[in-house]
Amino acid sequence: MVSGILGLAIGLATGLCRLSKNPTLRDLSTIYVELVRGTPLLVQIFIFYFFIGTVLNLSREFAGIAALSLFTGAYVAEIVRAGVQSITRGQDEAARSLGLSASQSMRHVVLPQAFKRVLPPLAGQFISLVKDTSLVSVIAITELLKSGREVITTSFSPFEILFCVAGLYLLINLPLSKMASRLERRLAQSD
Repeated sequence: MVSGILGLAIGLATGLCRLSKNPTLRDLSTIYVELVRGTPLLVQIFIFYFFIGTVLNLSREFAGIAALSLFTGAYVAEIVRAGVQSITRGQDEAARSLGLSASQSMRHVVLPQAFKRVLPPLAGQFISLVKDTSLVSVIAITELLKSGREVITTSFSPFEILFCVAGLYLLINLPLSKMASRLERRLAQSD
């Protein structure tokens, strides 16, 4: 949950920076997105825990949340960038001709339209984030999969336990998917 909120904030800011006319902002955000998207999440978790976490004395939980947030943020940034670029230039030009500033045009005209287009991929990204939380178990954070593995060591019933864990992930993700579908339909009706 925390990683999803932080990832959304990071992704929104980074996605808009990728569209910036300021070359420094654009280049820094592009480097961040390409670096994070070009490396496996598991490697990033290890780097946050064993390198950055050791240097800054971060807890396992903080390192896990930071890695998941930055990973999600990079993907959300691309979703936001693509969503904004999918809105025709004429929308922005019309808003500007009515006297709106660039930021007002973005906030009041472009982003509301882009939101409708980015909702399905954002929902998919957040469902992936829920599944990606299983990777933080490698740095000894107890989450659903790690709890299941601990039960397996005492029950010696790996298949039953893993099917239960998979079922629990479905119980978490299916309502998220349904909520996103409803919101998407509601937004489509408002057009």
